[in-house]
Amino acid sequence: MNFLIYGGHFDPQKKQERIEFLESEMNDSHFWDNTTHSTAVINELNALKKELLEVQNLRTKVESNLQLLDELKNAEDIELQSLLEEEIPLIQKKKEEIEISVLLSEPYDIEDALLEIHPGAGGTESCDWANMLYRMYTRWCTNHNFKYEVLEFQEGEEAGIKSVTLLIHGLYAYGYLKNEKGVHRLVRISPFDSNARRHTSFASVEVTPYFKNEEIQVDIDEKDLKIDVYRSSGHGGQGVNTTDSAVRITHLPTKIVVTCQNERSQIQNKARCMDMLKRKLFQLEIEKKEQALKNIKGELSENGFGSQIRSYVMHPYSLVKDHRTKAEMTDVQKVLDGHIDHFIYEQLKKGRL
Repeated sequence: MNFLIYGGHFDPQKKQERIEFLESEMNDSHFWDNTTHSTAVINELNALKKELLEVQNLRTKVESNLQLLDELKNAEDIELQSLLEEEIPLIQKKKEEIEISVLLSEPYDIEDALLEIHPGAGGTESCDWANMLYRMYTRWCTNHNFKYEVLEFQEGEEAGIKSVTLLIHGLYAYGYLKNEKGVHRLVRISPFDSNARRHTSFASVEVTPYFKNEEIQVDIDEKDLKIDVYRSSGHGGQGVNTTDSAVRITHLPTKIVVTCQNERSQIQNKARCMDMLKRKLFQLEIEKKEQALKNIKGELSENGFGSQIRSYVMHPYSLVKDHRTKAEMTDVQKVLDGHIDHFIYEQLKKGRL
């Protein structure tokens, strides 16, 4: 099968060359010296091969059905027509799945993701909303068989959470979640209001690729750091204890804050914090370079963090609306149960237009 005839964003030649490069890497005698790197190579290789095979199978299916349609022109066959009609939605679904996999081709899309949630102004209401988002993203991970670690979890004073940091493991985790970055807005009848009034709450989501160690080139000066130690609490997992082992590091020049309470000792939590800080500073440098390039080209950049990207309205009507793509879903509870692929896919497609 000649993949070159497919055209469009799907670049089979480039993918085939990447497959050959990865296979040559696997043949290196030192390939298994770094298990983290070797696992990433194998995962990427399997994903690329799967993409090519799925495109080939879909093309074969479409060509076969077109031949059957030609036969229907010459002789009416109700059973055959019914069979072809049943396959249309299945082909459409598979086409969309392949289309999305093709869109995940930007730098670092293939990486794991660091996802943070912070409530906005509004006290208990916003803390509860942040907790609802935490549940939504962990449900999404479960739906996609992605594993996640809770690196840091701070409970709210009355309800909900003050902050949470997740490390999400999965092929293209960052690519799927990168456009979730921004402010999420909730409108509902407050369960904390005795007068049952409608409240609007805000929470921010930050998403960073979990870069490979060999990619990170960042030097950190110790005098630029403010390090705080506090007591671990919340849903950090079995490794969380009740001693003063949790660590918070503030990078003073950039005001970036990272926290970790998942490890068993203060030393381990500090090491994990430094690791996250390096990745965030590396991402900041990448964004600066991208912004400089956009300025040179005269392009307007989208206001990322701090911009309202999506509204979840539970009263006086039921609607989730993404303000960037205008994508909508009326079943708010389904979305909050982790079914956010529609919004993810629409934003990925918009990014390629």
